[in-house]
Formats: sequence, structure tokens, C-alpha cells
Amino acid sequence: MTDRVTIAAEPRAQLRKQTKKLRRDGYVPGVVYGQREALHVQMSANELRRALRKVGTTHLADLDVAGDLRTVLVREIQQHPTRGDLIHIDFYEVNMLEKLTAEVELVATGEATPTKEGLGVPVLVLRSVEIECRPDALISELLVDFSLIQTPDDVIYVKDLVAPVGVEILTDPEIVVTNFQYAQTGEEETDDYAPAADAVEVIGRGKKDDEFDD
Repeated sequence: MTDRVTIAAEPRAQLRKQTKKLRRDGYVPGVVYGQREALHVQMSANELRRALRKVGTTHLADLDVAGDLRTVLVREIQQHPTRGDLIHIDFYEVNMLEKLTAEVELVATGEATPTKEGLGVPVLVLRSVEIECRPDALISELLVDFSLIQTPDDVIYVKDLVAPVGVEILTDPEIVVTNFQYAQTGEEETDDYAPAADAVEVIGRGKKDDEFDD
């Protein structure tokens, strides 16, 4: 078992008017809740970003609040919509003896028989499931075995997923996880005429740079 990542933090007063200065000084405000009364904290933005690359939202971390060590999960990360700056973070303090719920990503593995035959490929239509387990049994992903698909008509449901010992899947077992996408066997027939100009789809998204308060 690998050592948990430790994130250094300091207690802070819950003062909204100070959060902008806090961020300008290179810190990120946050809150810890769960087993005890909610505690407002602040952390170095650079150190927090490095830690988040390792723990994400599905690995336990040790939050060191001025010497008070708490085992936590990252529950919510707020980032600036355009710059990507860390704005605020929520930690959930866990009890190692109590079960918790988490959302885990579904990841495809294996090869379907129809794929080997050149008929097409299965695709994931469900991206994640909710699980329940003890903190020490927490997983970051759950595998979807495409080799279970023997024909294009075969479908994988949530009930077909295999979770590790100690992990229970809470998502409705009858929800569809995959469907089958047939390969194109040739060019589609076209008429003898073509439109005067190609249709162009322009997809764009923009957000106004809002001001963020804690």
C-alpha cells in the first residue's frame, strides 16, 4: 500500500472580503467537513495543484491543518472558467470505519467478438457509477469488459459490472452501459447533384469572467 499524499493547510477566518487578496497571494480557500464541525482553511495554490494531480477525487489524502491530521477526500473543486485557477476546494473528512459513497469512472477493457470480425465497436453510453465502500476499499475506476459482447445485439448492463470485494454498486442495475456501433461498409449512395456549398457546423462556447467570492 502506498503512502497517502499529505496536504498542508492553515485555519482561516471566514471573511469573504479577504478571499480575493488570499488568492492574489497564491493561496486557495477551502472548507473541511464531515466528522467534526466545519473548518475553513487555506492552502498554497501550487502545492495543492501538485497534490490534486495525485489524489483527484477518488484517493484518500491526509490534510495537515497546523498539526491536526485529518483523513479526507476531495469532494468539490471550483476553478475559474477561463483561466483554470483554483478558486475553492471542499474536503470531506472520513471515518475509516464507516462506509462512504463516491462516483467512479467506467473504463473499457477487452475486445468484443464483433470487433474482431470487423463489424463495429461497442461504445460506453454510461460514463460513471455510484459506489459504496469503506474508505480503505475506495477505487478510482471500474472496468467494463467488452469481451462479454459476443454479438452486435449483446448489451452490458450495470448488473454485469464486477466490483472488487468490499465495493457495492448503487447505480440502478438495469441501466445500459454499452451499445453497439456498426462499422460503415461502404460509401452511401448519393444523388447526381450536390449542394452549392458545404454545410459547416460552428461550435463555440464562451463564458464571461465572473468575479468569484468564497
